[in-house]
Amino acid sequence: MALINCPECKAAISDSAFKCPSCGHQVKKPKRTLFGKIVKIVFILFNLLMIYSIFSGMGASGDVINHAASDAERAGAALGAGMGAMMLGILWVVGDIIIGTLVFLTRPKA
Repeated sequence: MALINCPECKAAISDSAFKCPSCGHQVKKPKRTLFGKIVKIVFILFNLLMIYSIFSGMGASGDVINHAASDAERAGAALGAGMGAMMLGILWVVGDIIIGTLVFLTRPKA
């Protein structure tokens, strides 16, 4: 373990220290573990998938509603689209809570 000088107060500190014990200046930033990086990527990909699902589902249901043969078919398609969007919204919120908690728990600590 070598000693380096703090860039802020010039005190001698360990090269493995994240903060200077004298002035509290952050010397180096803590990094996520491999598992933490994977969880963060999964969180981002999950949110992108949910955004894509909402937009593609609404676009497809819009086509069905516009090309419906009767008012009953149009109403059923609109009701089904609304229920599908609600279920996707619930899945999105629950998934974000679960994966977001994992992202929070795997954050780098100094």
